[in-house]
This record gives sequence, structure tokens and C-alpha cells, in this order.
Amino acid sequence: MSKLLEKIADLNDLVLQGRAMEAFEKYYASDVRMQENESQPTIGKEANRKREEEFLSNVTEFRSARPLKVTIGENTTMVEWQYDYTHREWGIRNYSQVSVQEWKNGQIIKEKFYYNL
Repeated sequence: MSKLLEKIADLNDLVLQGRAMEAFEKYYASDVRMQENESQPTIGKEANRKREEEFLSNVTEFRSARPLKVTIGENTTMVEWQYDYTHREWGIRNYSQVSVQEWKNGQIIKEKFYYNL
């Protein structure tokens, strides 16, 4: 198994165990850039940590998350997820999302989320 496959598999497993913030601390670089669709990216681990914590604190019911497909390329991973949850502000969300991660030195330096709600 490639190192990248091991890392993305562990990251996904942590998310599935409800340990998303532990995965974030372990695998995301200090200067990470995270972007939702075509929105402006959020830059830096601290700003992205705040964004992730805010999102998670607004999930009122979490029904499921499933990685449907995982693809690995050169310093790149892609995961297609199926999510089902209720958010305090957005209501019920049930959708697929593709997350594309760029890796450097064993950490994610850029992640972009593609979805249509």
C-alpha cells in the first residue's frame, strides 16, 4: 500500500469515527488552503480550524458519511463522500461531495471541495 493511500485511509477512518478535528490536526499543513467550490480559499491552519469547528458545532443531527470512491495520483488524493446530516442554519443536507487533496511532506497543503446543493 502506498504511503498516500495509508494516509488518506487513516484520515477517512478518523472522520468516520467522529474524530474529524483529530484528522485535521494530524494531516493538514500549517499553511493549508481550503476552498469550497469556487469561493475564495481559506488560508492557514488556524483560520481553517475555526471554520471546521464552526461547521461541526452547527451540525444538530449527523446520520451518515460514507467514502464512496478514493483515487490516488502523484501527491494528490480524491475522495467522493456521501453525507447526510442536519445543520442548524442550512437544514437537512444529503449530498455527494468530491474532496481533492494536494499533499506535500506527508501533509495536505491544499484541499478543494466540489458539490452541488
